[in-house]
Amino acid sequence: MSNHWKQQGIPHKGWQLQDVIDVREDGQTEWETNYETCMMCGNEKIRYVHVVYHREINEEYRVGCVCAEKMTNDYVNPKLREKELRNRTNRRINWTKKPWKVNKNGNFYLKFEEHLLLIYRDKKTQKFKAKIGETFGAKSFDTVERAKVAVFNGIEYFKNKGQW
Repeated sequence: MSNHWKQQGIPHKGWQLQDVIDVREDGQTEWETNYETCMMCGNEKIRYVHVVYHREINEEYRVGCVCAEKMTNDYVNPKLREKELRNRTNRRINWTKKPWKVNKNGNFYLKFEEHLLLIYRDKKTQKFKAKIGETFGAKSFDTVERAKVAVFNGIEYFKNKGQW
């Protein structure tokens, strides 16, 4: 991939930060991750992709943190947004290590911040499903570990919506 910093016609400033994405999926290992390459400098193995756009360019650029800072002329928010994603990842890793109890029906449960969390096996599909408080999840999971990650994501969702 070429270095767009040296290419004429590509603006170096005036970009807006649209999003920051962690390309590593839940539960995915480092060697399974499909890292991206910075569209501005060509640096490889970008895990936290900063999506930026410019009114003069018809496509979003997916870049690393340093290029996002330079392009947006913002040396606070790109790093802050990436830090938030890193912290979320660490919280999720710690979450999966929590010891859940097993009730007499073989269901996994955990009381967390005054909420009862439940992972149970669906009788029809034999896959795992989750319940957070009084809310039943719609998805099914092949493993308890994936269901635990889904519970974590559900809690994060409820917290972001102010419903926790």
